[in-house]
Amino acid sequence: MEIIIATTVVITLIGIVVGIGLVLTSKKFAVEQDEKEIAVRECLPGNNCGACGLAGCDACAAAIVKGEVPINVCPVGGQPVTDKIGLIMGTTAVAEERKVAFVRCKGSCEVTKNQGNYIGVKDCRSAVLSGVSISDCDYGCLGFGTCQSVCPVKAIRVIDNVAVVNPSKCISCGMCVRSCPRNLIELVPISKTTRVQCSNRDTGLNVKRICKAGCIGCGICSKQCEFEAITLDNNLAHVNYKNCTLCGKCAEKCPVKVIIPPEKTPVSEADLEKEVETVEA
Repeated sequence: MEIIIATTVVITLIGIVVGIGLVLTSKKFAVEQDEKEIAVRECLPGNNCGACGLAGCDACAAAIVKGEVPINVCPVGGQPVTDKIGLIMGTTAVAEERKVAFVRCKGSCEVTKNQGNYIGVKDCRSAVLSGVSISDCDYGCLGFGTCQSVCPVKAIRVIDNVAVVNPSKCISCGMCVRSCPRNLIELVPISKTTRVQCSNRDTGLNVKRICKAGCIGCGICSKQCEFEAITLDNNLAHVNYKNCTLCGKCAEKCPVKVIIPPEKTPVSEADLEKEVETVEA
């Protein structure tokens, strides 16, 4: 009994000594945090998405206070967050236009076909690494939903074998962009709704053979544009969003209708639900 009591006392004393040591050590090596940094951090959304190019909101706040990045560096918060941070930092700035993810593919099951039944891991990166040609188009969306699985706000869903983005939910974190092994997804200004829904860089005849909705590289779109906002590069049309005026001439003249016309509003959650119901029916 005396041994048990002695052991308990010794362990308790050791615990007290270690605890005191930890407290003293933490105080000695404590890093003082700037009050401005704390205030800026409270203004940020807290998604830790990395869309600002930094390792989360803590790093973003620290960089803003140090003057390493502008106060409008957070693309998620928009102008309200920029204004709040501006009051703290004593400066003003206009937030950059919000960007949303856009999938450059229109190759649904209705316009292209699979070469076989893929039975491997249902992941786009794994499918590409396998070296197996799953669909006729080697550039299009594989439809396994890797982008969908990494999206923190469920803003992207696979519908009819193609990933579709809901711009009203997208926070432009870029995680889907980085996850796509075929580089099909890009971040575009939300107001620039004229976009090319294709990534196939083959010649026109080969594209038509495998996909009814692919860009055939005819160049008619670029010839229509007076502002050099759409160009043909490697058999594929691409929009320069800085120059685009949303005139719609390129979309109007596109023979395969692979360019989204400017009057078409971005997909909403309701639109997505209707599309899902249609496909499932």
